[in-house]
Amino acid sequence: MSIYTEEQAKAILDKVIKLSQADECTATLSGSITGNIRFALNNVSTSGIVSNAQLIVQSAFGKREGITTINSFDDASLERVVRRSEELARLAPENPEYMPIIDKQDYKPSPTFVQATADITPEQRAQVAAASIGPSKDGNLIAAGFLQDENGFFAFANSKGNFGYQKATNVNYTCTVRTEDGRGSGWVTRNSGDIRDFDADDAIAVAIQKARDSAEAKALEPGKYTVILEPAAAAGLISFMMFFFDARQADEGRSFLSKKGGGTRLGEQVYDPRVNIMADPWHPEAAVMPWDQQGLPREKHPIIKDGKVEYLQYSRFWAKEKGKRAMGQPGNLLMAGGDKSTADLVKGTQKGILVTRTWYIRMVDPQTVLLTGLTRDGTFYIENGEIKHPVKNFRFNESPVIMLNNIEELGKPVRISGDESPFTMMIPPMKLRDFTFSSLSDAV
Repeated sequence: MSIYTEEQAKAILDKVIKLSQADECTATLSGSITGNIRFALNNVSTSGIVSNAQLIVQSAFGKREGITTINSFDDASLERVVRRSEELARLAPENPEYMPIIDKQDYKPSPTFVQATADITPEQRAQVAAASIGPSKDGNLIAAGFLQDENGFFAFANSKGNFGYQKATNVNYTCTVRTEDGRGSGWVTRNSGDIRDFDADDAIAVAIQKARDSAEAKALEPGKYTVILEPAAAAGLISFMMFFFDARQADEGRSFLSKKGGGTRLGEQVYDPRVNIMADPWHPEAAVMPWDQQGLPREKHPIIKDGKVEYLQYSRFWAKEKGKRAMGQPGNLLMAGGDKSTADLVKGTQKGILVTRTWYIRMVDPQTVLLTGLTRDGTFYIENGEIKHPVKNFRFNESPVIMLNNIEELGKPVRISGDESPFTMMIPPMKLRDFTFSSLSDAV
């Protein structure tokens, strides 16, 4: 069994805490049932269900701590994992930044669980694959994609009486469609907590259209262009930037939010006044757990308001050092926008480039958050409000800080969850001026 009720999870965690002989003990129990189906070359290649649960025990003697993991929960196994964590703690060097475990907290549940998603069957997964493969095959195109659904729970307890339990579901779908000669490529992604919000027919139609339309790509000179970034294209850059909203990095001069000569840019106008990003664990379309990795309660709060930096993340240690209040680290990023679709933004553009996807994003300069990466799977030239023709892909060198100062228009936010991002995001399509393409790419 890998999904435990709140009562079952608490019974296991209470046993662990009772067994502990350490100064402090924290136990975390989590489990999930993850289903998936993968297809390539217009055929299903793998399909399966992974069911797993694990217990993590962290023991501390003073500032020495040890951590062990186990996936067997009988009494003998629980005794063994607790004693092993205590042995490791006694052997460990002191951690000068160790913080005592948190006191008992009150957590407001967030709407992270949907029964319909938890009830997904293998037949439903097969239907999604068929809906993706069939139209591609009929159009002499080649589809490859992956659908993954997860039904899980997370529970923890510590020796100060704190306890939390919550269930969550998630669905993630990606699909790439290529022309038979490999010259055209279209890509689409969808993410939701509720399978009923996912329409495979709509998603595959997007990828098919982009694959067909991108086959005869023409080269454009690199340079600065007006661009329309689809939400998935913008999300990777924005989530990268958010890693630098750490108060310690800013205080120590290692962030674009550091001031020359000391201090931070908290409260300063750093972005276009239309930039508004907030965190809200209870957002109905992008709910996340009501606590962070340390068990601190998450809160609804602005991160950027009217272009001004309103929030920096203080770890518990750094908050103590600076006399600040530690707050739960955000689990989602909700960026405000307008009500226009990507297509609407295209119609209002005289000349520009539409970017479906940004890929292989890497850091160039952390002081300015200068990033580099590639466009992929559908890049198009826009003229007089219409997509005129596909263009060869580019390498870009751009900072999301500069990017968010060059806004012309924002569209309607949609839910995005990137593979390399810890955030669930609501991100709008963006029309931006002077986006920097540094060279051409052979990528399709």
